[in-house]
Amino acid sequence: MNIAFQGEAGAFSEEAVLTLYPDAKAVPLPTFEAVFDAVSSGTVDRGVIPIENSLFGSVHQNYDLLQEHSLRIVAEVHLRIRHNLLVVPGSILEDITSVCSHPQALGQCRSFLREHLADAERIVMYDTAGAARIVAQLADGSRAAIASATAGVKYNLTVLAEGIESNHQNYTRFLTLARQDDAEDIGSGVGPLKTSVVYAQRENVPGSLYKSLAVFALRDIDLFKIESRPLVGSPGNYIFYLDLKGSVEDESVQNALRHLEEVAASVKVLGTYPTGPIID
Repeated sequence: MNIAFQGEAGAFSEEAVLTLYPDAKAVPLPTFEAVFDAVSSGTVDRGVIPIENSLFGSVHQNYDLLQEHSLRIVAEVHLRIRHNLLVVPGSILEDITSVCSHPQALGQCRSFLREHLADAERIVMYDTAGAARIVAQLADGSRAAIASATAGVKYNLTVLAEGIESNHQNYTRFLTLARQDDAEDIGSGVGPLKTSVVYAQRENVPGSLYKSLAVFALRDIDLFKIESRPLVGSPGNYIFYLDLKGSVEDESVQNALRHLEEVAASVKVLGTYPTGPIID
């Protein structure tokens, strides 16, 4: 299969692709939206995107894109993220005046940067591996990138410091996306099936959120996560993303979703898939 990811060769998203699908061809694309579009158009078979990080929170753009596109989630994986400070050979820590990386990586390494490179400029880039490539191309000993060890090897950079994330319990959850009409089976996992749903409340009045969540509590359906995002074009109103235990084929889940449709303005099932493994 051809599976798209956002970034360049050596990105953590590429590692997630090959973890989920070892025999697949990983296809790098410049933006998350390009990944969604490639899957929607059939240019690629699947897409793999990050959705949340245990240190730095959710990737909000991808939550919004899940709402905008008609794709389904078919698999997930939790991947341990190990960040490294990469420099051109011969550079030392005292030489560094700027550090570039994806904003999530810069945020995940803020303690190291504050302690060791407090005066260095932080330069935001669209991808960790892309940051490594640019540092290699510039061949400037005053510049550093935060990226994977794989990116360092690929671009012939030296690891000046390894494991620089603020907390080593640093995991990113990645989702696999497929088209609605894709007949392939859902991906493999290690745990029970879970279902992701997005819904908008009918009106923002006291008790409305309680009523929408009660449809699951009444049926003893476990909720793994709830995430709110602003409702575009409706200031002060929100949409809610839920991860719940069970499949859309389960009678209790079907009944809960029908009940939710009665109290919500809109309900969209994003997919049913196995709980993914945690990869160290």
